[in-house]
Amino acid sequence: MAVDYAVIVVYLAGMLAMGWWGMRRAKSKSEFLVAGRRLGPWMYSGTMAAIVLGGASTIGGVGLGYQYGLSGAWMVFTIGLGLLALSVFFSARIARLKVYTVSEMLDLRYGGRAGLISGVVMWAYTLMLAVTSTIAYATIFDVLFDLNRTVAIILGGTIVVAYSTLGGMWSITLTDMVQFVVKTIGVLLLLLPIAVIKASGFGEMKAKLPTEYFDPLGIGGETIFTYVLIYTFGMLIGQDIWQRVFTARSDRVARLGGTVAGTYCLVYAVAGAVIGTAAKVMYPKLSTADAAFATIVKDELPVGVRGLVLAAALAAVMSTSSGALIACATVANNDIWSRLRGAVTRGGDGVEHDEVKGNRAFILIMGIAVILIAIALNDVVEALTVAYNLLVGGLLVPILGGLLWRRGTAAGALAAVAVGGLAVIGLMAGYGILANEPVYYGLLASLAVYVIVSLATKPTDAAVLLAWRERLAGRGGEPEPAGRVEEPVAG
Repeated sequence: MAVDYAVIVVYLAGMLAMGWWGMRRAKSKSEFLVAGRRLGPWMYSGTMAAIVLGGASTIGGVGLGYQYGLSGAWMVFTIGLGLLALSVFFSARIARLKVYTVSEMLDLRYGGRAGLISGVVMWAYTLMLAVTSTIAYATIFDVLFDLNRTVAIILGGTIVVAYSTLGGMWSITLTDMVQFVVKTIGVLLLLLPIAVIKASGFGEMKAKLPTEYFDPLGIGGETIFTYVLIYTFGMLIGQDIWQRVFTARSDRVARLGGTVAGTYCLVYAVAGAVIGTAAKVMYPKLSTADAAFATIVKDELPVGVRGLVLAAALAAVMSTSSGALIACATVANNDIWSRLRGAVTRGGDGVEHDEVKGNRAFILIMGIAVILIAIALNDVVEALTVAYNLLVGGLLVPILGGLLWRRGTAAGALAAVAVGGLAVIGLMAGYGILANEPVYYGLLASLAVYVIVSLATKPTDAAVLLAWRERLAGRGGEPEPAGRVEEPVAG
């Protein structure tokens, strides 16, 4: 394993080096939180694909392929569909708003009264997303170095917190590009063909496995529908995703670059399911489906290649973890703490050089909290389910309603967040955390309340709607830095 260890150590050292390099670039709030809004199509596509394809998409996607066959691709496939929908229908408008958080968008649209409560819900979602990503380090480092769970979480989490705190979004962008390349080589170009060859090809796989393993809908219609509801719609409204949209240097980059990233996700989804199906042929009686990825990597790949593929898995986890961490810290500082202390701004520059220190401190604080919660938490699936149910049940309707329905009001948005969120929590207590009904009924309740309360209350002030339309058209908001020249690194 010496060669494999060397590959991993070089990769981890490179992540820290890029964090240091990013620190030298991140001199303003805009550069620290959204990479100066200067990413071109190449870097934007790579970083967007990197953040949405995390450990759940890689290790979990292979596990679903092991359990259900080709239909196991649906979870990651719906993530790709959500990214495509966001990119094609909404990303251009989102990028033109020139804000930093989803809650700032809600304030702009509804007149400054929806931000705090939506910020709390979004903070809870991003916190749990960062925690569950951090827990995944335990699986990878256990295969690599036979480390115990706590040490593995501390090691992986500390590296991510370090480079994220140093350079903010610039560091995360650079590391995500490396992670995107490593994932592409490790999973698509190496593990996929090797797994199929080791399983003696598709003909042998079909001969040895039940026919339902090759049924595109074998996982079940209800499961697919739930994936669409949670992951496809979750992609449309998550702070971690929107914050990447904010990094695009133009609305065209956001639309086209996101479309490329979404298409890449669809390919990645199929690849993970095929790898898992091949693993089922080679190891038909694994204790858990999630062990399929680590088993096939550890037992079937040659020296060096094994280290690169494990680095790919580590890259998948790190990209999601760092993106969720900066999103969590951004929401905590800009949407909650700033509002509570009465220093609210809406996307303006402010004293940006001073704000870098504050945002850096929040990343460090949130990062330490994430590591501690990850050590204490045992059930990852339940934590992530709660996070996504709250996000979709509480925030989907007021966010999409604000973008699509002029008659929506601040009272309707607040009622939708409160009723949708409380309904989801109450239904999870009744039906169980992993049940499908809470998000179904919570979303319906949120929609009904949003429409009824909006129609029953006074329409949004005309001046607020006019300012909103101006921002959607790309006029107003954060001014461009004077004398700024595009740099080649931006793609």
